Amino acid sequence: MTMPSNLPIIDLMVGLPNGDPRRWYDFLKTQLLDRESREDFEFPAEYMFHDVPKWEIAGADPVDFLLGEMNRHGIARAMIATSHGNDQANAALKDHPDRFFGSFEVDPNHGMEGVRELEAAVKELGVKAATAFPAGLTPQVPINDKRFYPIYAKCVELDIPICVCAGIPGPRVPFGVQDVALIDEVCWYFPELKFVTRHGCEPWADLAVKLMLKWPNLYYSTSAFAPKYYPKDIVNYANTRGADKIMYAGYFPMGLSLDRIMSDMPGVPFRDHVWPKFLHENAARVFKLDPTPAVTP
Repeated sequence: MTMPSNLPIIDLMVGLPNGDPRRWYDFLKTQLLDRESREDFEFPAEYMFHDVPKWEIAGADPVDFLLGEMNRHGIARAMIATSHGNDQANAALKDHPDRFFGSFEVDPNHGMEGVRELEAAVKELGVKAATAFPAGLTPQVPINDKRFYPIYAKCVELDIPICVCAGIPGPRVPFGVQDVALIDEVCWYFPELKFVTRHGCEPWADLAVKLMLKWPNLYYSTSAFAPKYYPKDIVNYANTRGADKIMYAGYFPMGLSLDRIMSDMPGVPFRDHVWPKFLHENAARVFKLDPTPAVTP
């Protein structure tokens, strides 16, 4: 039950450390109504994350800095968000295809324009997944809303997974659109869709387990949680019937440092057969990645 030190690690949520972190969440400003969120917090879920990463790259290239951090912690590959106008992320994907693969954030409020943007991101940028933050959209869009259906259908057509935040969000915005129960209808109507939850599914982690037992193409990633706080229901499920369903995702540099994540990780009580599946095998299968060699810290 000890975390192996010689396995490749695929991290399903990493960001390039660049710019002013306070600007990363400008898209949420219109939804944040309390004074503390609007005026005091640098990070909209700051009340939950007391050691938000501070990095000093001293003019170094953010991509080189991130690769150094990944090497230091044995992370072989990482999924980074990109878009048609994100030159830095697109350059990283092009220059380091063995280390990075891309995701594309979707907004179902854009209708068919958004569907075409996703298709272009897959065909032109080579992204491997769609991502969505239902509670962070303006206006918010429930996971099972009809506005999401063209996106889900396109993901099935393109044979890519979609990673969706589920459970109560950290930022102080309404949570109803991310109720885990809404996932059931989506999996029923789109049985071929590979649906990967993000950000914990709390307080419905037990329901997430029931739904994963029910739906073959529903998965769980551990983003935005320090390993010591992984829900017990998820760890127990991975150790029993769910070894093929749970995947590692971090939260650097948005809310957790890789130092924090990897220092906690050996304390997770996964059984021996779960570790390789959790750290890389499941992600490689679901996101259709080439074989990933280990990186020695």
